[in-house]
Amino acid sequence: MPDPTKVPLNWKPVPPPTPIILRGSAVTLEPLDAARHSSAIWSAVYGHDEVWTWLGDGPYAEESAFRAALERKQTAADAVFLALIPAATGQAAGYASYMRIDPANGVVEVGNILLSPALQRTTAATEAHYLMARHIFEDLGYRRYEWKCNAENLPSRKAALRLGFTFEGIFRQHMVIKGCNRDTAWFSMLHTEWPARKQAFESWLSPENFNPQGRQLNRLDAVNPRPRISVAHPPTA
Repeated sequence: MPDPTKVPLNWKPVPPPTPIILRGSAVTLEPLDAARHSSAIWSAVYGHDEVWTWLGDGPYAEESAFRAALERKQTAADAVFLALIPAATGQAAGYASYMRIDPANGVVEVGNILLSPALQRTTAATEAHYLMARHIFEDLGYRRYEWKCNAENLPSRKAALRLGFTFEGIFRQHMVIKGCNRDTAWFSMLHTEWPARKQAFESWLSPENFNPQGRQLNRLDAVNPRPRISVAHPPTA
């Protein structure tokens, strides 16, 4: 059997993601613009400091400081931030970004995700992840899509598995965030896995998967069953 590390690839570098509009049924993603989006997002997260717990910035005491942070994000040279706009309201209620962009190797991470309480556990949030992954694999041709989070952030780790990412392990003492150590949990989705993940997303997002009250009939992880790796944090010596 040939050594897969020595099999040549028919591979060429891919373009980096750029600010783009991605439209779905429940949500639209558009380039983050502080002038257009900061007021709506601020209103959606104000008084909910818990949404900043696992992020590298925030919480913010004043809207002016929050807007200045969004201005820095929209002009960042190393990330592409997209505002998340649920169709139900037409108002931005969070954002997500493509980051750690490596076009030469076809690797990109989805991260810096801010979901207001109004977006959490909604069809719009799930569809936003579907649209971002589809753009990376189908429009831009990337080989690897990554999700990373604080290893203590169990909701994020469960979300990664639900969305079809594969757990790869813990990078110990990987970062210092807000003055504290961060062990980082790594997840990935590969281009060879995307067709099955896409089918699962589209099956789950289908109107037939929801009852008249809008409740799901089948969970996303049930639509696309696969082996699960425990999300429990490993014991510390």
